[in-house]
Amino acid sequence: MMLRSQPMSRSPKASYDLVLLPGDGIGVEVLAHARQLIDLIARGTGAGFAIDEIPCGGKFYLTHGSRDWPEGAEERCRAADAILLGAVGWNGPDGAPVTMRDAQGHEKMAGWSPVIGNRIKLDLYANVRPVRCLAGTKHGLSGKFREVWSPQTVDMVIIRENTEGLYSGIGERTADRATDLRVITRHASERVIRAAFELSRRRDKGAPGDGKRRVTCIVKHNVLVGCRLFLEVFREVARHYPDIEPDVAIVDSFAMFVLTQPERYDVCVTTNMFGDILTDLASVLQGGMGMAVGCNLGDDHAMFEPIHGSAPPLAGKDRANPMAMLLATGEAMAWLGRRFSDERLLHAHRAIEAAVATIVERGEPLTTDLGGTAPQSVVAEAVRDEVRRRLGA
Repeated sequence: MMLRSQPMSRSPKASYDLVLLPGDGIGVEVLAHARQLIDLIARGTGAGFAIDEIPCGGKFYLTHGSRDWPEGAEERCRAADAILLGAVGWNGPDGAPVTMRDAQGHEKMAGWSPVIGNRIKLDLYANVRPVRCLAGTKHGLSGKFREVWSPQTVDMVIIRENTEGLYSGIGERTADRATDLRVITRHASERVIRAAFELSRRRDKGAPGDGKRRVTCIVKHNVLVGCRLFLEVFREVARHYPDIEPDVAIVDSFAMFVLTQPERYDVCVTTNMFGDILTDLASVLQGGMGMAVGCNLGDDHAMFEPIHGSAPPLAGKDRANPMAMLLATGEAMAWLGRRFSDERLLHAHRAIEAAVATIVERGEPLTTDLGGTAPQSVVAEAVRDEVRRRLGA
């Protein structure tokens, strides 16, 4: 997805600069598989990639004691053509998540800089999360795996504002009270809402249930002042897209309907925290967070990641599903391919999507979250084998 309405008039590059941020836990593992996939894409397409891998996260902070990534990492990310993030977050010796103090003395997650810091400093204002159910997906509910949803009912995109809201970083804490300031501005709301309408128009699929192009605004405007502004801007922007149906959902109702009536949704747009929670919920439709991709997009920079987090209990056990990270790598190829008019990278994206879809429909090899028994490494290699076959590498 590109956020500017007009395509970029750039020529393909001989080599693309990629920053890899492995992070913590299973982030390190799945990003290693993504790096092997990038090497395969280079051999199969002739595209070049210059890799800059930057350590980061809770473990890095525990080792170095002052920062959660190296000095100069911000500039290296800014210079990249695209960024791939594994996951951050680690537990300290006391078992609690590792936190750190910023320059103003505010307590933050150790790993804040590569994730939220990049989103804010690189102006990655739209967090775009495709929610698709692949053929053959078995959904794990109450310990049993069965096909509950289908590709015919689940094909939506949820876009969340990515730079403000409850993640503004403004807050205070005393012994008896803590306050987080939720910031909603007209500027940030307008550009992410416009991105949602543009995406609905470019997708040109409409909702699976009725085929209508529709943008659903998810808010709590009956209670929250910030949501009233967000909805006001939504209605203003919607008037410029008469070919797309505007829709409004209260967030708590949407949390039910996204599971019971997913076929009603085409593109959804919401504020930062609501979107963070709802996209994890919606991942159930895909088979779980091991299949869910997050695309952090701005007009000039982009960062791609799985949404599953670092999952410390799974680290080192070869059990985590690598597919979300491999699909995120595919989304990075698609973004670069459109940005630089590079059909080689668009072909690589299609190959990755088809490879994952083939394995899920075949039903093997799959990790335990999808009802299988295969190790992470076996699944990742199977995806690469399918990609290799499609690229002729």
